[in-house]
Amino acid sequence: MTSLLPSSQPTEVFYPSSDREPLAESYIHLCVLLATLEVLRQYLLGRQATVLSNQFLYYAQGFPKLRVAPDVMVIFNVAPGGRDNYKIWEEGQVPVVIFEMTSEGTKNQDTGFKKTLYEQLGVLEYWLFDPKGEWIKEQLQGYRLRGEVYEPITDSRCEPLQLRLQIEGQLIGFYQEDTGEKLLIPEELAEALKQERLAREQAQEQARQAESQVERLKEHLRRRVGVASRREAACR
Repeated sequence: MTSLLPSSQPTEVFYPSSDREPLAESYIHLCVLLATLEVLRQYLLGRQATVLSNQFLYYAQGFPKLRVAPDVMVIFNVAPGGRDNYKIWEEGQVPVVIFEMTSEGTKNQDTGFKKTLYEQLGVLEYWLFDPKGEWIKEQLQGYRLRGEVYEPITDSRCEPLQLRLQIEGQLIGFYQEDTGEKLLIPEELAEALKQERLAREQAQEQARQAESQVERLKEHLRRRVGVASRREAACR
């Protein structure tokens, strides 16, 4: 006889890692998302930190529908590397910085629900980047947590990352505060490596030419010494 009584065993809660929605609203938004992800990932290599992109951030244990997928989020004091999703109660850390690649279509959610949620979670800084300039004239707008409330960022600085942010076309430029050095996007890094390789090859070629010239001078000197020695011997 089959029992119809409910099981007393707890049901394991499932936290999906994908909603099968597009990664980004447009090609431009995708480009800046991927560039920001890679730049910050490279910047934080070797540190106890991770950078995640468009992955579910779960903030209430037992409630898998309470989630959000930030375009780019940086979390400190956690193991490096990727995750299928991020559960705050398991990792024990809230993101310190979140970037959303915003548009006219996502404006209300970005400045409403998400801004309020990140503020309540204690995300130290929240940045909105509008690559098309559809509703943010300056394209970049940041908020910094002061107490429990977000205040507009007016100094273009990302305090948790110790970086200065600058608009560069449809991308965000990141510069180290202490050195002023720019964090290169993959294309710029590839070009820099190419120029470094060409400079190294040029230096090696110049060294070979200089060595060859020294050998020619030595040979010329040996010949002159030989001629002088024969003349001296002939005069004896």
